[in-house]
Amino acid sequence: MIAPDPVPAVSRRRELGLSSARSLLLTVLGEYVRPAGEPVWTGAFVAALGLLGVAEKAARQALARTAAEGWITSSRHGRLARWRLTDAGRQLLTDGAQRIYSFGTGGPAWDGRWLIVLVNAPDLSAQTRHRVRTRLAWAGFGALPGGVWVSPDPSREPEAGRILAEFGLAGAGVSFIASFGGIGAQEEVVSQAWDLREVERRYEEFIGTFAPLEPAADQETLRAQTMLVHEWRRFPFLDPRLPRDLLPPGWLGAEAAELFSARHARWQQGAGRCWARLAAVPTAQR
Repeated sequence: MIAPDPVPAVSRRRELGLSSARSLLLTVLGEYVRPAGEPVWTGAFVAALGLLGVAEKAARQALARTAAEGWITSSRHGRLARWRLTDAGRQLLTDGAQRIYSFGTGGPAWDGRWLIVLVNAPDLSAQTRHRVRTRLAWAGFGALPGGVWVSPDPSREPEAGRILAEFGLAGAGVSFIASFGGIGAQEEVVSQAWDLREVERRYEEFIGTFAPLEPAADQETLRAQTMLVHEWRRFPFLDPRLPRDLLPPGWLGAEAAELFSARHARWQQGAGRCWARLAAVPTAQR
């Protein structure tokens, strides 16, 4: 049987806010709707999100918000509605799936070179500064004091250039590709640029949550599978995926990736059966 409290936010059945409901909806869309490519009744989403602790009102609001953002669109069938992905939504989720399902499979080889990007833009607004930091961090860069960004992957230089250009900072950036010298230690650079202890704590939490789960019924399996993917898709934002040479001994990322892959394969059939039943027949409530 599934553990009594596999994912606390779900099993306590607390009502989730709109942002959490929308995030879970995107996970459902990517895991079940994108592969099938078929339109889905409103009631299927309401029922599936209900299994994850989302109240009906929040589920419907999440659908409306996601449609307003251009990722899904609806068609009316009498009093009922069916939803399908837009082209933009399908591309978004396809790109996301590629990153999520391949993340953590093997570590990048490293030739010892660093990409260093200096950004001199002291007059940026706090909001723009935050957005630049978020984009560079998503691209795998770590921040050092004084507007210095580093990455052990020189091939990310064009991406850094595109990010700076997007925010009108092309003239404020300078890049270098170099090897580490004889002063100081690379471990200190890594510890300043990335909080690997926090990333590893999150991996430990992920392993502790999903390793013991043994869902029995299909409904429990859908809940476990959806939350597995939902939690795992956070790690590409958290983990810079550094070369093995720069990681601490016993890094838990590899163990977490193996667990994700094994559990996802094990639960896929049962979760798929449950989703097919939810999506099959419209009712007056859907």
